[in-house]
Parts: sequence; structure tokens; C-alpha cells
Amino acid sequence: MKNLLEREKELFLQTYKRIPLDIDYGKGVHLISRDGTRYLDFFCGLGVNALGHAHPGIVAAVRKQIEKFAHVSNYYITDVQLEFTEMLLEISQMSKVFLTNSGTEAVEAAIKAVRKIKGSEGNILSLSNSFHGRTSGALSLTARKNYKNGFEPLLPNIQTIEFNNVDDLQVKLNSSTAAVFIEFLQGEGGINLISKKFAELLNELCKKYGIPMIADCIQSGIGRTGKPFAYNYFDAQPDIVLVAKSIGGGLPLGAMLIRGEYENVFSYGQHGSTFGGNPVSCAAGKVVLEEIFYNGLMNSVAKLGNYLMTELNGIAKLFPSKINEIRGLGFMIGIEMADTCTGFVEKLFEKKVIINCTDRNVLRILPPLISTKSDIDFFLSKFHEVLKHL
Repeated sequence: MKNLLEREKELFLQTYKRIPLDIDYGKGVHLISRDGTRYLDFFCGLGVNALGHAHPGIVAAVRKQIEKFAHVSNYYITDVQLEFTEMLLEISQMSKVFLTNSGTEAVEAAIKAVRKIKGSEGNILSLSNSFHGRTSGALSLTARKNYKNGFEPLLPNIQTIEFNNVDDLQVKLNSSTAAVFIEFLQGEGGINLISKKFAELLNELCKKYGIPMIADCIQSGIGRTGKPFAYNYFDAQPDIVLVAKSIGGGLPLGAMLIRGEYENVFSYGQHGSTFGGNPVSCAAGKVVLEEIFYNGLMNSVAKLGNYLMTELNGIAKLFPSKINEIRGLGFMIGIEMADTCTGFVEKLFEKKVIINCTDRNVLRILPPLISTKSDIDFFLSKFHEVLKHL
């Protein structure tokens, strides 16, 4: 009988390098294989499973909603959608929302909003090493060439600013700029944090020229960094904020949040989504927001994130020839290795810990936000063991 990976190769376009794990179920911070082996999941579904697996609150909310109705389309407004949106706007201090299925759809909505506001001529700016999604518009903003190769031509009038280069920012952001998209903490690009100097100048120039700032917080939002959004670590006031991933607690959900003069950018029929703001996803999203922002989970992430960073820096001092740098915020940590890190990921997997490698040599650590000190200590011990025998 063929195994899972053999069957997968027959059925699917080969767009994913699959992790060789036959999952039976998930519970909390763990994935359990069919043979009963428990794996600490610090990959977290690429940052999606903020409350871990099979969270009882999400299970109950989803069951309750799906017994009413799973989908009615956005020709109707539902109480669960309203309640979720009210919570999200209160937390973000934004004015209006457009709900999507995913992060890349939120980016696409923002691109359309920018062109509606500013017209077709001005350059839209993004940063080097950025990642904003894989659909054509989002891919146009994504600076990393390996994602773009073979898919050109993409959108015109897109320009890249060199990451944290204030001189390049000063030259390229001017009165003719249409907008700037920015990940204050880059995820796929290797967990890179914007410098305070760059953020301050960006804010100043956007205000000076009336340029909309779009904060892509798809991976770094919803409490993952120990604050609501990564830009909260800076004196930044984005006009548009993009969120997704963890916001649905494992179900497809995203949002474009808008404030101020841009909040009425679309009129009837100018944008839409069949599944955006699905009632079942919104029911799960309410639980996510309640747990993170109203029941103290974000404070735990801030505290334990500092602990994780401190311990990792201590380990890095013991292995200076193997680790270049530890960087990140909260539960979004990158460990830059001296060499490629794919083999390291595989060795950790053998130790029953799941993380991933991004940007060739950066180990990306995305614990579920419910992780405890003992979960973190287990990861640290296995990480240390692999380093010793690498």
C-alpha cells in the first residue's frame, strides 16, 4: 500500500515540500501521529494556530455556529460577523473593515484601495526581502525574486526600498508616491525588524506627503509579538492594516482595516468576496480575540517571549560558530544560523520538535500563543541537544 507522500505526489501539483508526518490529531501545542508520537508544534501552521489545536472555546463556537448556518454570503449581515468586527476595530483602533479569506486577499484589497485613492501613476513602494503573498498583485509587491521568477509580467509602478536604508527611503518616498507597504517585522524574509530610525522617517515622510502607509501584519499581528501589532513597537500610525493567519484560529479569515480619509474608498460592487467573513470563521475569530486581548494571553506572550529570547541568546554565546544572530519579538523569533538550516530542522524533527527554515539559513520559531514555560524549556533543551551534535 502506498504511503501518504507517494499518494500526495500522484494527486497534487508539487508546490509544497511536505513534512513527513502522518497526523492523527492535534491537542494544544502538540501534533500526534497515528503511531501515538507527540510533536511539539512550534511551526504553528505558519503562525495560524494561535490557540493551538482543538482549543475547546473554538470547537464550541464553531459547533454552535455551524449548527445555525455555515454560509449565507455577504448579501446578508450576521450577528457573529458584526460582533467579531466590533472587537477587531476596538482592538486596532481603526474605523472600517473589509473581511477576506486570507492574507494575500487582504493585500489585494489594499492594492485596489491605493489605486482608487491615488490613481494609476504613482509608485507603490515595498521593502527588499519582503513577502506579501503569491497572487499576482501581492507577488508584485513581494521583493524576493525567487517567488517571482517565471510569473512576469506583474503589476507596473512597483518600486523597492532597501530594508532599513534611510537614504534610499528619503530618495524614493516623495509627493508622487502612491503608497508604501511595510512589514514592521518581516516573516518569510527571515524575521527582520525595522529599525527605529527607519520607522520614524517613514512616518514623517508619509505625513509630509499625505502618502498612505499600509502595515502588513499578517504574520506579526494579533498579539504574536507581545503587542497587538508589530507597528505598536514604533510611533507609527498606518492608514491601512492587514491581518490574517492567526485571526481565525485555524479557519480561513483575514481583514483589511482602514482609518481616516480612506475609510469610504469602495462603493457598492467595487470589491467583494464570496467567503470573506464567513460566519463559522468569525465565530472562531471571536474566541481568538477574546483569549488574546481580553483574557491576558498577549501579556503572557510578552513575558515568555522575553524569556525565550534571553535563553536563546545565552545558547548562542555557547555556539558562536554555529549561530550568527537571534532576532524577533514575542513569539516570532528568527535564529540566523551560520549555514543552511534545512538539516537542522530535520534533526529537531527527530527530537519531536517542529519548526521551519526560511530565507535559507534562518530557523523560524512561531509557538502557539498558549505555550507555557515548560513548552519553551522543552524546545530549548532539544535545540541545545541538536546544536551540540551538529
